[in-house]
Amino acid sequence: MLEPMHARRPLAASLGRRGALVLGGLALAAVAWFALGLTPAGLVPRGGGWRIARDLAAAAPRPALEAQGPDIPGADPFLARVAAATLRTVVFAIAAMSLALVAGAVLGFLSSSAWWSSSLSARKPRVLGRIAPAVQIAARVIAAAIRSVHELLWAVVFLAAFGLSTGAAVLALALPFAGTLAKVFSELFDEAPRTASAALEAAGAGPVGAFVVGALPRALPDVGAYAFYRFECAVRSAAILGFFGFETLGYEIKLSFDNLHYREVWTLLYALIALVLVLEAWSSSLRRRFVA
Repeated sequence: MLEPMHARRPLAASLGRRGALVLGGLALAAVAWFALGLTPAGLVPRGGGWRIARDLAAAAPRPALEAQGPDIPGADPFLARVAAATLRTVVFAIAAMSLALVAGAVLGFLSSSAWWSSSLSARKPRVLGRIAPAVQIAARVIAAAIRSVHELLWAVVFLAAFGLSTGAAVLALALPFAGTLAKVFSELFDEAPRTASAALEAAGAGPVGAFVVGALPRALPDVGAYAFYRFECAVRSAAILGFFGFETLGYEIKLSFDNLHYREVWTLLYALIALVLVLEAWSSSLRRRFVA
């Protein structure tokens, strides 16, 4: 007796490509857990960990409004320290993103094929047509190289080379962010509709002019939205730089945690959460105003 046709179909065919990808991902996750020896018991605090977790959780509803430690003559009030650390965190993020946006836009433009490989590339100068592939590949390699190293590793390298320098901290944030921005920007440039730029090239405009006038405005809303998201990430990364000694929110969190001042820790965490929420509300407002 012949089997029905659907019974002989491979499992992957019956699940479809998406189902096969999901099963493949689950299989890889299981292999990773087995290779690392991960168990649910490893996620349970042990010994004094329960006490720390309990004390930290108990302090969450009662954030500190003043320093928990002894008064130090001449020291700033605790909330003033929180405000100053929050401001420094934002300043670090702005400085890093100002560099990352410029570098990311240049590398993203050079990595994009929106005008390097346009349908009217025959109109470009012959020399430009010869160097275009090399420039595009070089830009993609540079972007991939600088984003492949996490900002914390860049911070370790720069701090070892230059010491506790604010310039080193800014560069540690700017480099990987520039690489990530370059990758996403190039993809957004390539995915933007090219009808307007093609019409401009047909009318006699150069490839760069056609890209700037015809394609770039179509991609700018998505470019702006992603840039705001990366700025939020820069704020969080700038806070983490405090654990290396820079006086951002992370620095104050580390001091308070080391002194077991958990209510101070929560005040600082709430300040970071509030900062990110404000940035999210601001970016959403700008998107509704200029993109919709």
